[in-house]
Amino acid sequence: MISYLVRKILYGVLVLAGVVCVVFFLFQGFGDPTRLVLGQTGDSATIQNIRKELYLDQPRWKQFVFYVNDISPLGIHSKKEIAQKKLKGFFIGNDLYNLSFKLPFLRHSYQTKRPVLSVLMEALPGTLLLAVAAMLFASIVGIALGVLAAVKQNTWMDTSAVFTSVLGISAPSFFTGILIAYFFAVVLGSLTGFNLTGSFFDYNEYTGERYIALKNLVLPAFTLGIRPLAIITQLTRSAMLDVLNQDYIRTAYAKGLSKGAVIFKHALRNAINPVLTAITGWFAELLAGAFFVEYIFGWKGIGKTTVDALEKLDFPVVMGSVLITAALFVFINFVSDILYRMVDPRVKAS
Repeated sequence: MISYLVRKILYGVLVLAGVVCVVFFLFQGFGDPTRLVLGQTGDSATIQNIRKELYLDQPRWKQFVFYVNDISPLGIHSKKEIAQKKLKGFFIGNDLYNLSFKLPFLRHSYQTKRPVLSVLMEALPGTLLLAVAAMLFASIVGIALGVLAAVKQNTWMDTSAVFTSVLGISAPSFFTGILIAYFFAVVLGSLTGFNLTGSFFDYNEYTGERYIALKNLVLPAFTLGIRPLAIITQLTRSAMLDVLNQDYIRTAYAKGLSKGAVIFKHALRNAINPVLTAITGWFAELLAGAFFVEYIFGWKGIGKTTVDALEKLDFPVVMGSVLITAALFVFINFVSDILYRMVDPRVKAS
């Protein structure tokens, strides 16, 4: 088990290292960051200070080394750097060199001048809330439809569930999001009460008081959950059909157990393992899929923050968003693999 954990951690570190390389060399050469920070105004002395702060006066390979040193939880910084960048963590050393165990420093936003990590941490809860709501909807409805389709095999219920799941898999989120937003928030808005855009918190127009608006979560969560719902439905149906043909199911019926007890206590319990793997895997996928859904519905999360930053050429926010999303993706997949080994003894034995 320990060797397995070490191997998975090593794979995750290699993936993140690859993402860091791609992100740096993809965005670092675009535009002139000094002009993006200062606009078209600014004297030569200020421009030189900005270039020095962003390491643009150094060769490209040194820029990469400094960038990795900044974003890595383990780095080497002087006391002057620690004070200037307001690094948070534990530091061991002297005035020249300090071994740093810190929060990643993702630079500052070109537009707001705020630390990128603070900007993204404010948006992250909205994305996680949206992903969790979408996954709960997809899991509950998907498992229910999959069980129903398997029990009612070759009936109109089975055919309808399979046909609908194929449509759900085929339709991209940004396309279904536009259709759902138009019909349920524009055409039928007076009946549904849903808004075209909105976040988890709304503000009273008269008092300015902030309150929770759960109705704003319905449409984006439904849109984001369509594809995993389709996958979970098909996986549950296939797994249930395989289990329902096993000898122990026929034995359970022969002992006089009710149909509900056989299906939910015996069949579903043994068919749920591949479905659990799909659920945990799709949760990581939803973090990436939420980008367009958040933008369509105006949902305040990492996706909308990233798209807005990309429109304004605010590259530090975009780079930080990609890195945080990749880290979450690796972490969730790591947890998924561990849970799957704990749930399924066959995986543990192999």
